[in-house]
Amino acid sequence: MLAFVAASGPARLSHPCLVRAQTLMQAAMRRLAKEFYQILAANRDLLDPESVSVRSACSSEEALAGGESISEVESAAAIAMANLRAIADTMVSAGYSKECVTTYQTLRKCIVDEGLCRLGFERISLAHVLKLDWSMLELKVRSWLGASRVALRTLFHGERVLLDHVFAGSNTVREALFADIAGDAAVHFLSFPVSVAKSKRSPEKLFRLLDLYDTIVELWPEIELGFSFESTAVVRAQALASLSKLAETASATLADFESAILRESSRLAVPGGGVHPMTRYTMNYISLLADYGSSLAEIFADCPLQTPSHIPDFFLDTSQAPAVHPPASCPSSSGTTTSSYDSVVAEQLAWLVFALLCKLDGKTETYQDVGLSYLFLANNLQYIESKVRSCQLLELLGEEWAARHAAKARQHSARYERVAWGGVAAEIPKGEVSAGEAGERMRAFIAALEAACATQAGWVVADPGMREEVREAVRGMVVPAFRGFYARWHAALEDVAVASYSPDVVRERLGKLFSG
Repeated sequence: MLAFVAASGPARLSHPCLVRAQTLMQAAMRRLAKEFYQILAANRDLLDPESVSVRSACSSEEALAGGESISEVESAAAIAMANLRAIADTMVSAGYSKECVTTYQTLRKCIVDEGLCRLGFERISLAHVLKLDWSMLELKVRSWLGASRVALRTLFHGERVLLDHVFAGSNTVREALFADIAGDAAVHFLSFPVSVAKSKRSPEKLFRLLDLYDTIVELWPEIELGFSFESTAVVRAQALASLSKLAETASATLADFESAILRESSRLAVPGGGVHPMTRYTMNYISLLADYGSSLAEIFADCPLQTPSHIPDFFLDTSQAPAVHPPASCPSSSGTTTSSYDSVVAEQLAWLVFALLCKLDGKTETYQDVGLSYLFLANNLQYIESKVRSCQLLELLGEEWAARHAAKARQHSARYERVAWGGVAAEIPKGEVSAGEAGERMRAFIAALEAACATQAGWVVADPGMREEVREAVRGMVVPAFRGFYARWHAALEDVAVASYSPDVVRERLGKLFSG
């Protein structure tokens, strides 16, 4: 009888016997539908997506059938899934798939929605997102990032595993059910990054945009495999659309950051020629960008920044930097070859540093003392070089790039030494002088040294290593020449105060430079 009805379906029959048979069949299907509902409802905890996703339904049943040892929970879940499949096969084959599908759909759709809610995801409109300030929106971004892997690898995957098992006998039913139960939820979940990307751009948002981009790229294999049905193509399309919008906004945000550097117009001089706040902020920002090398390579390939053609070639010489490749799983639509990724990130980040250096060069005009302006450049270049060496930037820009900029910092410090201390050293006679002249030159030297020390009392060399190097260089300019002069004439000096100004006193005095 079951085979007959399966073939003919639940059509209305006129013969009295067949009518009664149909009535009995309908009653049996109602009982099966009720039992199907009861099994689903009673075993809700056993059949939650997390439990299903970490165990293969088939393997549990095979182990159970083979007498292998499995836990009581796994045994109960395997029995429930086997019963659900038997009922689904019977109802579908008898032509009563609608009743079975409606029951399954109602219960399991609620489980998926509740699962996303427990993960902290809430469906909010684009209009709502655009009204949120960044502190609130960032909390929602962090929540989405924390939920994403569980949602894709556990919630949606577990639902697909259960559905594939229960409705293994009908591809059509499986596809339609999964699209309705998980497809809509997945589209809403994967559309959230687009809403974030459409919010007002600002530099501090860039890293969250890149985190969202990285996460979707990482989860693309799960998205592609889990939503492989034709009816769930919209989910795959949404993931790709999110990547595209995130890339577009990230590139535009980075262009905004570049413009902010070039537009920075503060005229206040940093006290003592120290490291400019703009230098710290910009280099911290760029060093964080370097951690996203693979994502940036992909983004720049699709949405390149415009690097001005007048940048010196040597500045962008990143030939020693290692290749940066996008992840193998990245669903790139650009068709870019692997070789094109080798230097694109390094060149873009090097350009940002170049833009910073151009602004710093202009800020030397805020210093009236030429020596202090050179010290300012030395401090800032040293900070830039040190920051590059302390993070992923060194691998991107290369050792040669870092060494070249360290040499420039030393050149600026040498110019400071020459401008700030050349006049002091010039007060020390290099040839023979009379005793009277010696006393005058001694007093002139002391006056020049004290004046220089007074002028530079608040000057800064931020890096301890460079500070000692500069001190030693200044000592080298002054102390040896003064030592010879002092040895020749100190006994003849009548002024006790002048005569007591020994080379050791000079050395000690110079040792206090840049001490704040």
